[in-house]
Amino acid sequence: MPPKSTPAAPVAAEKATPAGERIAKVLSRAGIASRREAERLIEIGEVAVNGKVITSPALNVTGSDKITVGGKPVAAAEPARLWLYYKPEGLVTSESDEKGRQTVFETLPEDMPRVMSVGRLDLNSEGLLLLTNDGELKRRLELPSTGWLRKYRVRINGNPTDVDLEPLRKGITVDGERFQPMNVMLDRIQGANAWLTIGLREGKNREIRRALNALDLYVNRLIRISYGPFRLGDLQPGEVEEIKPRILRDQLGLDPMADDETPKKAPPKPAGRSVSHGPARAGSKAEAPRRRTDGPAPVGKPRPDGKAGPKPGPSSRPRRNP
Repeated sequence: MPPKSTPAAPVAAEKATPAGERIAKVLSRAGIASRREAERLIEIGEVAVNGKVITSPALNVTGSDKITVGGKPVAAAEPARLWLYYKPEGLVTSESDEKGRQTVFETLPEDMPRVMSVGRLDLNSEGLLLLTNDGELKRRLELPSTGWLRKYRVRINGNPTDVDLEPLRKGITVDGERFQPMNVMLDRIQGANAWLTIGLREGKNREIRRALNALDLYVNRLIRISYGPFRLGDLQPGEVEEIKPRILRDQLGLDPMADDETPKKAPPKPAGRSVSHGPARAGSKAEAPRRRTDGPAPVGKPRPDGKAGPKPGPSSRPRRNP
């Protein structure tokens, strides 16, 4: 009689994935900080879960967990929101500045929630800066894979020809760093200066300034007028306006069941300095462009004499010198 076969040992069940989401992601969604900054806060012992300080971001949490940062409870994440802000020249795009310079966040209306900037504009640049209360939305809008075109009005010292700008359209290497091809339009010559419209899909540090400097052309004014579908429109320096939830959902594919309140434009908070208003901007939020009344001419706008842009005159000049 053949021996009884021993039953095979049961296969161990796969280890279940812990419920919930990573703690850094939850903090980011709650508008506390970006994921990277949230991980730093965890590592230095600023975050506690259910009364116990944690020092590793390798932890999943659920809605039933009590989370504190610096001893303060973290509220449940609010729906993702997005604001358009006209950053004036002379403000730093950071939470604080080691040199004591005024930051973007010190000039925002007091009734705004804690927000983070989507990307940056350097100290001497102005124009559209996107702000959000949601760390995941910030990350999504900054990803290179998003591929959104960012447009800038750029005033340079010099009178280049269209041929002179061709290296920018082909891609240029500056100090060993390769810049991707840019969309470049020569709008008009104005005395010793020229106005350009430049579009790019990456955001390397001072990219436009460095690329133009390599051609012996020097920027004396730089205004970002759009970021993907979002436009500066008629915002004035220091003003903030929230994107309507419906438009945000349409553009980003967010939850269609979110509240659809109509946001209002917030007046600028006094910044303790005078801000020179720039030329009117082409376009409006995520809608159709509007006709410009001053500042650099719209791209491709015909003139009676066949040249681009309106004839020079008082209304077509920028309202301040470089």
